[in-house]
Amino acid sequence: MQKIVNVLAIASGVVSAAVVASGVFVYVNRDSIIDSIKSQAIEAIGGSLGGGLGGSLPIGAPDLASPTPQAAAPAVPNAGLGISNF
Repeated sequence: MQKIVNVLAIASGVVSAAVVASGVFVYVNRDSIIDSIKSQAIEAIGGSLGGGLGGSLPIGAPDLASPTPQAAAPAVPNAGLGISNF
């Protein structure tokens, strides 16, 4: 029974040491990690724009439909509280 407890204690110590070591690694290298993520995000955004601003983007004006006449709003009759106009 004592051997099982010792193995569990050693395994727990190894896991704790690994968590602390990875935390220290991230803390020490946080600037390079942030720069790497920024550059990957900029490349992803730049790639989705088609290689540059305005390269394959539509202008918009020629794509608009020709304006169609719209019906006028119906005239509102004298709406009120039933008080006659003098």
